[in-house]
Amino acid sequence: MNIHTIDLKFQGLLENIAAFLVESSAGPILVETGPHSTLPNLLAGIESAGYKAEDIKHIFLTHIHLDHAGAAWWFAQQGAKIYVHPRGSKHLGSPERLMESARRIYQDKMDILWGQMNAIASTQIQEIGHEEKITVGDLDVHALHTPGHAVHHIAWQIGDVIFTGDVAGVRINQGMVIPPCPPPDIHIGDWENSIDILKAQSPRVLYLTHFGPVDYDETHLNELQKRLHKWANWIKPHYEAERSVVEVTPEFQQMVAADMIAEGIAEADRNKYEAANPSWMSVAGLMRYWKKHEQ
Repeated sequence: MNIHTIDLKFQGLLENIAAFLVESSAGPILVETGPHSTLPNLLAGIESAGYKAEDIKHIFLTHIHLDHAGAAWWFAQQGAKIYVHPRGSKHLGSPERLMESARRIYQDKMDILWGQMNAIASTQIQEIGHEEKITVGDLDVHALHTPGHAVHHIAWQIGDVIFTGDVAGVRINQGMVIPPCPPPDIHIGDWENSIDILKAQSPRVLYLTHFGPVDYDETHLNELQKRLHKWANWIKPHYEAERSVVEVTPEFQQMVAADMIAEGIAEADRNKYEAANPSWMSVAGLMRYWKKHEQ
């Protein structure tokens, strides 16, 4: 099985967001599209792999966040089928609410960061259940519903590899693995269950959207789970003290940077981690988690 990792060079940065082209006997498939703003880089990557955009008839999305699915509509307009979690499909068919929410956050930077997200016709969207199989040529693509990062998250398994979206974390240049925790759907218990689902498959390789292939070792997922708890427990007293995201974020960044320095991660790679997983989003997401789950 030939898998091409396409670096989308988001905002000119290397190793930030990936899409994956997988060759099959019936033509190539894509796992992830990245944002619409990086579409030219995605198309160039498809061409470098020896294909054209019109050859892509099947798009498998891990979830509908803009850095993973923002360009899916463009491929749907070219005739591609878009495979997605049932709880994410409505946002592809009617993306207005998703885009309005993102615009409130990113304001005048919205277009340059993410580009457009237009509606996809229902005939081009296929909702996929847990453990459902889609066959494309000689490829069997299995869906693993893996919430925790997002309620509408799917990891896609083909043979002994799994395309993990965000459920297996962010890992740059084989460094430490960290949990992306944006609002509104972070759920630690669900994420732990999803980690168990990944472990049960005994994969050979994990393909992380942020960023690239990682030879599977259970310690990767154990480290992710441990750091997820560390971050959540670090945030909890700040939430209880009713501190704001703006106040807490610089202190959170210092804590994460200290861990990375201890792991020997160079400043350039630390900056890539921050670009792929902005600290303020994890602070906001984990504060929202505690608000939902305080007892």
